Amino acid sequence: MSYKLYQDDLPANLNLGSIIACDCEFTGLNPPKDKLCLIQLYSKNSKEVHIVQFINRDNYKAPNLIKLLTNQDIKKVFHFARKDTEMLRWALDINVNNVECTKIQSRLARGYSSQHSYKALVQEFCGISISKAKQASDWGKKDLDSKQLEYSANDVLHILKIHEELNKILEREKRMGLYKETLKFLKTRVDLDIAGFEKTDIWSHE
Repeated sequence: MSYKLYQDDLPANLNLGSIIACDCEFTGLNPPKDKLCLIQLYSKNSKEVHIVQFINRDNYKAPNLIKLLTNQDIKKVFHFARKDTEMLRWALDINVNNVECTKIQSRLARGYSSQHSYKALVQEFCGISISKAKQASDWGKKDLDSKQLEYSANDVLHILKIHEELNKILEREKRMGLYKETLKFLKTRVDLDIAGFEKTDIWSHE
């Protein structure tokens, strides 16, 4: 697996096709205190992972990346879209369009398992055991080491395969419609998180 590393934005002429796997790395999970550090992109059109490292995190400017993420004709598949799109909203002031999420897929499709992590899904559908040792490393430093970059690339490499396999189960179990309807609520779920209702069950009677 190879990757290309860019600073602050994608090149203008990069064509990744109509469906892209996406993942992000942050300094933490609480915006606006914590910052978006990387976004990793992979598609079947590309033989490598494209990694954008944000150096100027006080003033994010990424017009080429924003054009791609907001393009309604390009499907973006995340593993945990709720958090990734929230951080992208804070950093780039955008709503990512045409989003799918393998964690939501997994929770709706895989009633036979309580394990819905990316690592568990890679093991089941790709037959590969991946290490998450670098997940909690310092993504904010300017000079990322090779193990961090390899980890970040691997974190996006298998998403499209997982997405395809989970779609098969959703179709078989007649839950694809439910999955599609759930995706329509994703932007509102992020709105609630940003408004401070991240851990509040607004549907609860209590």
